[in-house]
Amino acid sequence: MRGEPVLVRLRLIGQMEAWTLTSQSVLPTGRKTRALLAVLALSTPRPVLRGKMAELLWSRRPEEQARASLRQEIHRLSEAMAPVDGRSLAISRDHLMLRPGTVWIDVDEVLRATPERPAALSLLDGELLEDLDGVDPAFDTWLGGERERLMDRARVLAEQLLRETTDSDQAVAAAHQLLAIDRAHEGAWRALMRAYAGRGERGMAIQAYERCRSVLSDQLDANPSEETQRVAADIRAAAPVSRPVQAPPVQVQVPPRPDQHLPARPPPRTEARHETRVEPRTELRPQAPRGGARVGVLPLQTIGTTEAEAHLATGLADEITAALARFRWMFLVSSSSLARFAVQTRDEAAVRRAFNIDYLLDGSIHHVPDRLRVALRLLDLRAGNQVVWSRRFDRDLKDLLTLQDEVAAEVVAQIDPEILLIEGQRLAARPPVDVTAYELVLRALPLLSRLERAQFMHGGDLLHQAITLEPDYAAAHAWYAFWHIFLFGQAWTHDAHAVMTEAGRLANRAIALDPQDARGLAIAGHVRAFLHRRLHEALALHERALRVNPNLAMAWALSAAAFAFLGSLDEAERRMQRYKKLSPLDPHAFLYDTVFILVPLLKHDHEAAVVAGREVSEMNPAFSAACKPYLAALGHLGRLDEAALVRERLLSIEPKFSAARFLEFTPFERPKDRAHYAAGLRLAGLPEA
Repeated sequence: MRGEPVLVRLRLIGQMEAWTLTSQSVLPTGRKTRALLAVLALSTPRPVLRGKMAELLWSRRPEEQARASLRQEIHRLSEAMAPVDGRSLAISRDHLMLRPGTVWIDVDEVLRATPERPAALSLLDGELLEDLDGVDPAFDTWLGGERERLMDRARVLAEQLLRETTDSDQAVAAAHQLLAIDRAHEGAWRALMRAYAGRGERGMAIQAYERCRSVLSDQLDANPSEETQRVAADIRAAAPVSRPVQAPPVQVQVPPRPDQHLPARPPPRTEARHETRVEPRTELRPQAPRGGARVGVLPLQTIGTTEAEAHLATGLADEITAALARFRWMFLVSSSSLARFAVQTRDEAAVRRAFNIDYLLDGSIHHVPDRLRVALRLLDLRAGNQVVWSRRFDRDLKDLLTLQDEVAAEVVAQIDPEILLIEGQRLAARPPVDVTAYELVLRALPLLSRLERAQFMHGGDLLHQAITLEPDYAAAHAWYAFWHIFLFGQAWTHDAHAVMTEAGRLANRAIALDPQDARGLAIAGHVRAFLHRRLHEALALHERALRVNPNLAMAWALSAAAFAFLGSLDEAERRMQRYKKLSPLDPHAFLYDTVFILVPLLKHDHEAAVVAGREVSEMNPAFSAACKPYLAALGHLGRLDEAALVRERLLSIEPKFSAARFLEFTPFERPKDRAHYAAGLRLAGLPEA
């Protein structure tokens, strides 16, 4: 039994923290003083000799100087612990110690965990004393040993828990827990792959193999073992699992696809095109993981900052890394792994050699009068460290945590589409030989947004081939559904209903294969809203997407469209403002910004709708959807000369568009919105049928 009450809660895993039970911080400010407290905590309940402590923290100084420095640090530690009246700290002539029972220590909880009481493993959410590297060479050696001791104990327990699992759901959770402790644990990766396959989630199992391969390459410069490759090969070769994968409550019957662009195999084309050779995969071959680009974030440089602001350099890098990890197609290298490059040479070439990184985010924090200036740049390390994106943020000094959250959100929202675009362009310049499904998707994406009909159709072929090559690849299904939205919207099909049905099937399949992919959820939501007119189902999917990734600009913009279709115009406007703040120069702005025309049109602010229409329709003149509300607003204003030009452009894209076709397929729920929109089209000279 512990005879003393707990007075202090001490966190050593991750960044060090020390709090009294009344939430008062008693963490010393100096790194040496914190290191002293950490050694005492990890030695509890044993006392530590003063001489040993001096050797650990001042190994390069003569003994007398080291002992004198130790006396100063003991005094500072006593001052920091003053709120608990020194009751936790015992100091004698020869020894130092924390009084047993008076300090709760997270490491102790982990070391005492058992298979019957494993909950303390959840405390392992970072590296032991991650902010105390470099205090002293002797201390660093000691700390390395303590880290190994902690992780070895946690690994043994997590391995035991994984062995004792009885079903697939438990195995998934146990494998993730073990991988949180040891990312390169191949046994855990194999268990995770088998567990996903046992649950009928073959696509997730294959993704687990790709992540395993990336981690082993990162950390060990090695490939998966033959056993791991055999497990992956068996899963790839297995017949479709009979157990149904739960999908959202939408049932669609897929009829034979009559449209020439929706057959079961790539359709014949009359126009010239380049074929992409895709060979069936009979064995696992070394190839780029379909997860995609490898990204790292360096802790930022600080110039003229206070100590509190200097902590923002590391905190912001961690926050950006965590936010980027929500984008399923990236591989992230932890900012703590890159920290040594931040304090040494910041050598981008060395970073690439060490971690095989494709893109590196770097920057600085400047203290200027009354505010902080955060300057960031994204380097493409494969293109000679070319700067491919940069941004400067000026913020006041009132709330550093809010600054950190806001900057991280905007950064990740902007560099996600930037990297996608660069990756697609890079692949387009390479010969299309032996490409992976991931590479096929990236080749297709630039062709979608150009809306040049022949290239757009070729993009559809590439996406179809990606699904043929990897039937369980969720992202390929999601982007193919997105392609069908444009196919319908541009009226480039002979059977609109078949396209709507196929888009629904693809979207359902995407979110069944990966229910945690925010982009897939957002695309599925737009299919429900724009094509199927099931607006409340669409909103539920959009909310799920934003819970998974609140920094996905696409989800904010497409959910705004759903609210506009529903008639909730103020909410649509609010969400559009959030999207625009996150990604002001989004590559798909020509699609998303159409809502900026719709909202004022439906509010009968026709002048504002025309202003927005002129701007948005010029982003991509080939996008017909932006012309329609712009034309309706011109009709209501009676500006027939300008309306004639817009009508001509619209009918050159959709020759059969009419007021009747608008009313047949419009997703707007309120009759007054449909009537007002259609009336504007008629006033602008659009034919009735």
